Amino acid sequence: MSVAAKTLLTELESLKNSFGDGLGAQKYEILCRLETASLPTADAVLHLHEVLCFCRAHPDDARLLRQVEGMLNGFHARRDLQRKGAGLVDSGIEGTEIRYEFFMQMAQWLATRWPDRLQIDWKELGSGDNLDQILHLLALYTETPGLDEFAFPLKDWINRLKAPGETDATFVINRIKDLEMDTPTRELFYERLGLPLVIIAGVGGPNRTCAKLSGAKVFYQTAPLQQKRPDLRAALKIPPLAVRAVNKRKGQEIIDLAREAMVTRSRDLDVFAYGDPRDVRLIDCGQGLQFAAIGALPERRLIFEAVYGFLILKNGVPVGYVLNSALFGSVEVAYNVFETYRGGEAGFMYGRLLAALKLVFQADTFTIYPYQLGGDGNQEGLASGAWWFYQKLGFRARNEDVLKLMRSELRRIRKNPRQRSSISTLEKLAGENVYFDLKKPRHDVIGMLPLANVGLHVTALLADRFGAHRKQGQDLCAREAMALLGVRSRQSWSAGEQMAWRRWSPLVLALPGVTKWTATEKKNLVAVVRAKGGRRESDFTRLFDGHRKLRSAIKRLALKDISGAQ
Repeated sequence: MSVAAKTLLTELESLKNSFGDGLGAQKYEILCRLETASLPTADAVLHLHEVLCFCRAHPDDARLLRQVEGMLNGFHARRDLQRKGAGLVDSGIEGTEIRYEFFMQMAQWLATRWPDRLQIDWKELGSGDNLDQILHLLALYTETPGLDEFAFPLKDWINRLKAPGETDATFVINRIKDLEMDTPTRELFYERLGLPLVIIAGVGGPNRTCAKLSGAKVFYQTAPLQQKRPDLRAALKIPPLAVRAVNKRKGQEIIDLAREAMVTRSRDLDVFAYGDPRDVRLIDCGQGLQFAAIGALPERRLIFEAVYGFLILKNGVPVGYVLNSALFGSVEVAYNVFETYRGGEAGFMYGRLLAALKLVFQADTFTIYPYQLGGDGNQEGLASGAWWFYQKLGFRARNEDVLKLMRSELRRIRKNPRQRSSISTLEKLAGENVYFDLKKPRHDVIGMLPLANVGLHVTALLADRFGAHRKQGQDLCAREAMALLGVRSRQSWSAGEQMAWRRWSPLVLALPGVTKWTATEKKNLVAVVRAKGGRRESDFTRLFDGHRKLRSAIKRLALKDISGAQ
């Protein structure tokens, strides 16, 4: 029986990417037989799960989709899954364990959503010296006589401190949340603990099996997948069908879906962990493809670039994610398709993604950093030939040595199309940024303009005037910037706008020539700063990029190197 089931699974996998000509009916018949069949290995169970997830994102018809969703909804109860669950840890399948050292914000979210499922991985923690050293901070001062006297094992002490029915992880995470310190300090404090966590197996926890955005309209795949490499210039001329802001409730649902997509793949992404439900938009590209753009809470935003995370949805199913930063009419893009959905429409989706980024950020230049290409130790990127994926789409380095090596490789491959670049060659190629320019190449784009130098200019100003008294210095800078730009009062501003003003005020004072700007230019600068702390950070990029004097001043500071580096 298990041999026959595995044969059926192999046949189903061979049909997965094919559509039309009655193939949906063939898939349906095989799925009906596999629904009650017993698979012999954990690997086979995982393969069936992945095919089901793929078919949910790319259903042939309504009947197949009903069968797929029925099997996914009951997947946790499969006997072969229950027998082989130990071999499916970290698979993200409903009913299996997840083990990972999550960052603080994600750990707090898990402790809120699934408090009874979150535990400390004591075996992975080892001696737990870091946790032991801060044990007294998790108790009240009245408890210190016992803590000072009894050398109970760390796990025993945690069990004594927590409430009955409360898990050890949930106790520690919530106690750290209650400690009197600001968020950056608390994050550093938590990170130093190195606390490995386990989300124990069960029904209804974070999983990939049931991951789908509610209310998503379904597009049935009746024609072949669009697997051909896109012409990016042509693709970028076709804007998305619609960009729709969602309400706060839907925004939170989308953020939670994005967080689960990370948790169930043993990943963590700051912009999802600190996503702002007020700044979520759905970008509709047709045929069931959507990008959910998620902005960060004002306190997590960078001084300059606007950072967004995009959850890629196909018929509501998360199939990948994007991290991007935007400024100066340019966008840096990190694009990731989840393994289950690779080999499908990755190239087509990438073309639609850049069209969406072009529209949202009014960008004409796109940057890819080395890690995305296989550089900086990204072995998976090297093995997959990621650099050539982007090269074939039209991305080019601006480093002449890389361009010479690229041309040499192309000549070698033309002579023998079976040739492949060696790993050492790919490491050299992937060592520099690549760019896609819709217009004449500019140097004032992300990846080329050294914005870090601007930070050094601000440091020089603050060090010269305030030294260790930076807190008082920031307050004084905020008042001086108000006087300089003609701001009479900030009482009506939101908390985010107030914070952005405090953060930007030293930079405002450091801008070359700002005292000679016109009243309108100063007023527009105030709007730029407020937008950095406003509801939607993309408004900041639009206002910043439209302020010619501000862009020029930031470029001057960026190009004036005061680092003293050799």
